[in-house]
Amino acid sequence: MGLFSKKTEDKLNDLVKKAYDAEKGYRKVSENVNNTSLKNFFAEKARERSGYVNELTSVLRSQGMEVTDKDGSTAGTLHRAWIDTKAIFSRDNEESMLEEVKTGEKAAIDDYDDILNNCELNPSVRDLLLRQKNAIQASYNKADYLEDIR
Repeated sequence: MGLFSKKTEDKLNDLVKKAYDAEKGYRKVSENVNNTSLKNFFAEKARERSGYVNELTSVLRSQGMEVTDKDGSTAGTLHRAWIDTKAIFSRDNEESMLEEVKTGEKAAIDDYDDILNNCELNPSVRDLLLRQKNAIQASYNKADYLEDIR
């Protein structure tokens, strides 16, 4: 048996997939907005999530956990397709994209909270998850701010 319970391993693997989904989603959104500030914000978020995937994968593997290859989830693929469709048909493209980002960030915060509150984690994994969750919370707050100044 590994360092983590099966339930914890499943949740951590799911978190890796969702971080990869978020990275690809941010890249997709950055391609669908014209506002330079928003484009830069989304591109930076994509780079940040790419870093999260690499950090999570590295730390979990160093703890002896088998990490699922980063191919994302079916739900993430469907969500990106929905973003493409919404971008084509939406009159207020940028506001729609910000709403999608806020929805995604809120879901990510909930996922991190679930693992942090319900799983046995060693200090290094807990610290990494807390740091990433706090950055996502800051991003969520920034999306609110960007929506207000638009």
